[in-house]
Amino acid sequence: MQVLTKNYPKNCLLTVMDRYSAVVHNMEQVVMFPSLLQDVQLSAHGHWAGGPDLYKCFTMLKAICVDVDHGLLPREEWQVKMAGGEASEAENEAAAMEEANGEVLRQLDLEAQFHLHFSSLHHILTCLTLKAEEVTKIYQEITGQMKKLEA
Repeated sequence: MQVLTKNYPKNCLLTVMDRYSAVVHNMEQVVMFPSLLQDVQLSAHGHWAGGPDLYKCFTMLKAICVDVDHGLLPREEWQVKMAGGEASEAENEAAAMEEANGEVLRQLDLEAQFHLHFSSLHHILTCLTLKAEEVTKIYQEITGQMKKLEA
């Protein structure tokens, strides 16, 4: 696992972003054969049980990590990218929620908007970090079982 080299306060967004990035990079190093994650679901206690398989989670976590590490695409490029491919159900839902919440957000002052988005981003990155750790753990269990069968 990569070691965090920067010292930020514990609840600092930069700490959460660095931790997420380190956990995803560790996941990428551990998961040598991502295809083993296809058709594997999270356990019943996982938040995504019955949802996408671990391979889709793996690719999503990697894609988000690129944005965390290198920044977002400019809005115009992002819109072209979304228009070029079909938007996923989650992206469509997020766009609809953004439109519905748009009026509410316009009424909030900038400080309240900042705190809302900051706390949401902090929470989402923390949840995604836990998912990356879980994908890594399940992959290790899968490959551990395969090693036992080979022995």
